Amino acid sequence: MKRFARFGTTFAGFVAVIFLAGSALAQQPPDADPTVSPAEIQRLFDSYALVQAQQFLGLGDEQYTKFLPRFMALQNTRRQGLQQRTRLLNELRRLTMPESGGSDDQIKATLKQMQDVDDRNDADTRKAQEAVDQTLDVRQQARFRVFEEQMDRRKLELVTRARQANRGNNPNRGR
Repeated sequence: MKRFARFGTTFAGFVAVIFLAGSALAQQPPDADPTVSPAEIQRLFDSYALVQAQQFLGLGDEQYTKFLPRFMALQNTRRQGLQQRTRLLNELRRLTMPESGGSDDQIKATLKQMQDVDDRNDADTRKAQEAVDQTLDVRQQARFRVFEEQMDRRKLELVTRARQANRGNNPNRGR
């Protein structure tokens, strides 16, 4: 257990270093080539959320080892669902452009695919959420819902700040 506790502390330190590196990248001149992809940023934020969840929910090491893979599965389920839905939205966008020549049948088929994806993702997310809940007591389940809302809000704040910083660092903006 002590080794796992040391891992958690080391991991938290690693995440902090990565976020500092991300901040440094965000402050680079606009012509600099950032090497951190949006997928990498998402993985870093997910790692940050995992560390924060242990503290916020008051999970002991043993409980955390059960919680960790289920929380990661929940995050992956949501992310995959969002990617599928985004792909279909982009397809609908393409099909409905006047110059695309998308037929009503193509649009109808894509809308049906989207409904199927939404239904499947809702069921998969519910199943993954239930798996997470099995590792938590009732109070922790309630706190987990609050925690997820806080993480979503935090992510939105970070994205908003990054966009504002990018606007401020772009000398071509406003011309």
